[in-house]
Amino acid sequence: MGVFAGIEAGGSKFICGIGSGPGDLISTRIPTTTPSATVAAVAEWIREHAVQQLTSVGIGAFGPLDLNPASPSFGHITSTPKAAWRNFDIAGEIRKALGVPVHVPVHIDTDVNAALLGESRWGAAQGLSDCVYLTIGTGIGGAALIAGRLLRGTGHAEMGHIRIPYDTPHDGKFSGVCPYHGDCLEGLASGPAIEARWGKPASELPADHPAWGFEARYLALALVNLTLTLAPERILMGGGVMRHPSLFQAIRRELKLLLAGYAKEPEIVPPGLGENAGVLGALALCSPEITGSRKI
Repeated sequence: MGVFAGIEAGGSKFICGIGSGPGDLISTRIPTTTPSATVAAVAEWIREHAVQQLTSVGIGAFGPLDLNPASPSFGHITSTPKAAWRNFDIAGEIRKALGVPVHVPVHIDTDVNAALLGESRWGAAQGLSDCVYLTIGTGIGGAALIAGRLLRGTGHAEMGHIRIPYDTPHDGKFSGVCPYHGDCLEGLASGPAIEARWGKPASELPADHPAWGFEARYLALALVNLTLTLAPERILMGGGVMRHPSLFQAIRRELKLLLAGYAKEPEIVPPGLGENAGVLGALALCSPEITGSRKI
């Protein structure tokens, strides 16, 4: 009897776990530095704590990712703004560093797809067939469960880069921080966008700071698009920015105004698994009953 290893590969930290679910999870956090140093630290921790042979490895990674099994760059991080990680074979290098044999599957998906999968199995999306997960932190990412299956296409969803109306009269000359699009959702509402606009990280801004009004408005604009496109029953919103105590209430208020009674408002809730959603989702990728997962 072996064990599962789950890795949530984030832009600022990797969360590594051993177990099969919330009941037996042991985990740690490793800062995201260079690819070689980070992967080495991840592999060292997993080898130290996996007292039994690994039977499967799940990776939920920041992206964009190549998730096409027929592609020569399958399992690679591709056009990420993090230059050191661009075109990095994260799945292959983790397999190599762990030294797992070829018959041990290594599953890979986006960090938000994995988080939604974990929430669907153990958290705030249990029993739902249609829901969306958004994470608002160093970047913004999103995933959708439609008719009980993760939404997939030629690649994977990039909800953080959708274009939203730019509140120019009130937002001054701030042009956004996304290196690809400038004022996309991530460029206007991510943690780095808040810091660039106001000169301080979100965690240091007081509760009555005007930043939170901008944040609620921009995020609600994104939720309107997702609500009208995907009709989710519930939208889960996680990530460091969402720790602000009044942000959920402000987003719900803005969303109600923007929908104007035209469509049913989805529930807007935090993840049920908290900060473990990603790593538990990576473990869920290892489960044999999960269909459609990508493995190498």
